Amino acid sequence: MSKTVLAIPSELPGGMDAGMGMHFGHCAIYTIVEIENGAVTAQSTLAAVPHQQGGCLAPVQYLAGHGVTALLAGGMGMRPLAGFNQMNIEVFFAGNCATVGQAVEAFLQNKLNRFNLDQTCGGCEH
Repeated sequence: MSKTVLAIPSELPGGMDAGMGMHFGHCAIYTIVEIENGAVTAQSTLAAVPHQQGGCLAPVQYLAGHGVTALLAGGMGMRPLAGFNQMNIEVFFAGNCATVGQAVEAFLQNKLNRFNLDQTCGGCEH
């Protein structure tokens, strides 16, 4: 099985016990979780970048540049979702999970659905 690098929008200070940052583009930090052979092998945090540095797609490009292969999120706009799709980064809906750890566990158990257009919000004007 190949390595998966998850990014999860998180409340400060990030990590597995942190609350989910429910909107992808408006979190202060991402928890990064590396998974190999169905198990967590590493975790770290990555500060978020503001929208002002490239609009709604800046965070997408930023995460792609850090090797992210999948994102667990509770909400995002249509443009970032399209950007993730273009970069071949899978996006899963984890809006029912209270903590990062719960979202990662749901992902490991294949309980998360792919994020779809019906789940997107109105865009970057939040």
